[in-house]
Amino acid sequence: MPIWTLHGDGKTIAPGEVVAPSERLSWGRTIGLGGQHVVSMFGATFVFPIIMGLNPQLAVMLSGFCTLFFLLVVKGRIPSYLGTSAAFVGGIAAIRAQGGTSAQVTGAILVSGLVLAGIGVLIHFLGGGVVFKILPPVVTGAVVMLIGFNLAPVVAGTYWPQDQWVALTVMVVLVVASVALRGFLGRVAIFLTLLFGYVLSWVLDLTTGMITSYDPVAGGVTEHFRVNWDGVSSASWIGLPPFSDEANGIVGIHAPSFSLTFIVLVLPGVIALIAENAGHVKAVAEITKTDLDPMMGRALIGDGLATTIATSVGGSPTTTYAENIGVMAATKVYSTAAYAAAGVIAMLLGFSPKFGAVISATPGGVLGGITVVLYGIIGLLGAKIWKENGVDFGNPLNLMPIAAGLIIAIGDTELAFTDSFSLSGIALGTIVVIGMYHLCRVIAPKDADDAGAGGHTPKPTADDGTAPDRVGQLT
Repeated sequence: MPIWTLHGDGKTIAPGEVVAPSERLSWGRTIGLGGQHVVSMFGATFVFPIIMGLNPQLAVMLSGFCTLFFLLVVKGRIPSYLGTSAAFVGGIAAIRAQGGTSAQVTGAILVSGLVLAGIGVLIHFLGGGVVFKILPPVVTGAVVMLIGFNLAPVVAGTYWPQDQWVALTVMVVLVVASVALRGFLGRVAIFLTLLFGYVLSWVLDLTTGMITSYDPVAGGVTEHFRVNWDGVSSASWIGLPPFSDEANGIVGIHAPSFSLTFIVLVLPGVIALIAENAGHVKAVAEITKTDLDPMMGRALIGDGLATTIATSVGGSPTTTYAENIGVMAATKVYSTAAYAAAGVIAMLLGFSPKFGAVISATPGGVLGGITVVLYGIIGLLGAKIWKENGVDFGNPLNLMPIAAGLIIAIGDTELAFTDSFSLSGIALGTIVVIGMYHLCRVIAPKDADDAGAGGHTPKPTADDGTAPDRVGQLT
């Protein structure tokens, strides 16, 4: 880690200047910027653990620790916050649908973290170009798309039925807020919308009473309040996240367990993490005007090991957050000292069980409105990758294998090998996309090979802080 040098007088940034990763402002301003980074990442970091059935307090705490760990691995050269990754949401939904426990969920993700770290080691020695040869944009775009769109039944079957009118209202507010709000408010639209939905549900409880709808805890239709704060009142203000007791509905700190079937279900998420990290490194390199390609492998190693560490105690998977790129572009402060401050702040927040209980009590209808947008955005990220890399779907090499894989994944098609082992949904779709694409490359005419496959990596456009990239920021 660098010993950060003071930028100028530590108070002002001259026009045209930026605070480099190895520099910092005064510690008071640096801590303030760290707090801004925490708020920016906060919405997605605690929403996704709730969706995955993991503990949000533990996720926030570990996001801070993993950010500090990541900064050590990359030698303080890549300013980044590690928040909860959405890449594994689809695989986890499949595990839950098959009766998988939280320990089996975190065990499967832990293995994926080790795989990502191993890939990072290879890339560190072989160079970043190998990523784009094995996983060209036409393939990574397809995998990201099928992960998102495979989640549509989760919204329709789990969250939306809990309170359809609150879900519809929250969905509308999130869409409008994401478009209408600018700058920093635009980057925290998810968080603001969640607060709105929370308050709306509480007001409806006071004015209309209980609601009769699907209750996932009871596993059926019951009469209940939208907001249940029984756990909040009993939670202490200061302490560690709870230890898991799934028999009593408590999910927190726990040791992972491992199932080959479930590991296969979440492994496709590794491809999405490779794409996210590579894109993040390229974006940071562009806005800081530095060559970070040699750090690509370290970034993957750092994220992979951070995910491994987090899930080893029951936490959520991590990824580099694009939300915070917008904050850097708006403030012109790219100092990794601000991220170190953010990591410490997040860890301190994680030491409040009452804070975690409030988050865990988020009404299902609110999650329904948010997930219907978030899951769609995850899917459309794939289309974004195709568009930015000029993928040509007039070329059968791109069209045919991708079409087959998408329908298999989105339709949750199953291929049974034995009575106890089968592939379906995201896992099977990913295998079809990657395997069939490379098979088609071998047999395709030379003039069709890679034509319009989007094998290049265009330089991303730096965010000016006024109209943030709301697609990238949500994962």
